[in-house]
Amino acid sequence: MITLNEVVKQFTTKKGSLTAVDHVNMTINEGEIFGVIGFSGAGKSTLIRMFNGLEKPTSGDVVVGGDNIAQLSPGDLRKKRQKIGMIFQHFNLLWSRTVFDNIAFPLEIAGVAKADRTARVNELIRMVGLEGRENAYPSQLSGGQKQRVGIARALANNPTVLLCDEATSALDPQTTDEILDLLVNINKELKLTIILITHEMQVIRKICHQVAVMENGRVVEQGPVMHVFENPQSSVTQRFVKDDLKDSELETSMNEIMEHYPTGTILRLKFVGSTSGQPIISKMIRKYNLDANVLAGNIKHTQNGSFGHLIVHVPTLEGHNEMFKELSEHGVQAEVERHG
Repeated sequence: MITLNEVVKQFTTKKGSLTAVDHVNMTINEGEIFGVIGFSGAGKSTLIRMFNGLEKPTSGDVVVGGDNIAQLSPGDLRKKRQKIGMIFQHFNLLWSRTVFDNIAFPLEIAGVAKADRTARVNELIRMVGLEGRENAYPSQLSGGQKQRVGIARALANNPTVLLCDEATSALDPQTTDEILDLLVNINKELKLTIILITHEMQVIRKICHQVAVMENGRVVEQGPVMHVFENPQSSVTQRFVKDDLKDSELETSMNEIMEHYPTGTILRLKFVGSTSGQPIISKMIRKYNLDANVLAGNIKHTQNGSFGHLIVHVPTLEGHNEMFKELSEHGVQAEVERHG
């Protein structure tokens, strides 16, 4: 387990003291994928660098596997870092070394015997899907292949924790999905605790079990990913969720509908879990003889299940209280987006 207790990190600048991390409390359970999301300057990169002692907190405690990172001696910290792997946005590979030698590098530093190094590197190459590229240099690899090398290198010393610092930000969408799938497989196969920071909500949604949202150095919201997506509380979280659901064009559609039908109502019907795959809405429309114009809808998937929403315009809500009650009993929430 990893715990952060009232962690503060301040930097001294020409303009005075800058608080990058401001009284953060966090608990990360063993074997889970924990995401930290925030816009640029939120403090997430500084935060993740405190997990392995690259930055020391000004105050507060960062405890990883029972060890207070800031209180370890230099020698103990070096040993601890062998069990905390890290991958980076821009890969940080050694360009004069082959794929094999890049992955072997941390094993060489740890003093692992050559035969054992070779066996471990070959095992990792298979794990990350780089068979046949062992002798290639970084300049000969695609972005996704470079990140696979970075992941394999981070796993070389059998870490218990893997830190991912914007690991997919430099990749195209398809490659991002492939790398995220790889991280999920590694998490399941090795029971590895993964801490991932990003500014992309779809990354959080796709692979994380828990999420913390940061703004101005503070954690403004945290909890299970499904819960945060269903009920975003802070304005910054609502913005992330809205961007992931691609609601920007929906605003225009709703405005046009309300101009043509000013007395109607636009509803957002929210589905969670098993209800997302059932034809509940069509049943309700038939049962209550409801005229509905579907404006938009989608289903998103998380590690803990699916959720979705349907945006509909109805001419009137008169007499439909019973329908709303029945929808609620089926686990569908109805919210009024616009009312004429």
